[in-house]
Amino acid sequence: MSELETQFKTAAAEAQTLTTRPSNDDLLKLYAYYKQATVGTASGKRPGFTDPVGRAKYDAWKNLGDLSAVDAMRAYVALVEKLKQA
Repeated sequence: MSELETQFKTAAAEAQTLTTRPSNDDLLKLYAYYKQATVGTASGKRPGFTDPVGRAKYDAWKNLGDLSAVDAMRAYVALVEKLKQA
């Protein structure tokens, strides 16, 4: 496992134990970066209008476009570090 993958897994665990709840915008970013890093580019159908949370999550992920998994991991780790200091 690479150093970045180790940092990513550590950051994912730390994100679950943040003392302050992140803003909705930051939560969407965390979700999108995590999905991009672990699954890849967004695919599938966009959730319907009866699922606004699902739509927001899908849109945040889809907006990352073709961001590489490595860049998504870096962004995720950086965001968690920022949130830990907030």
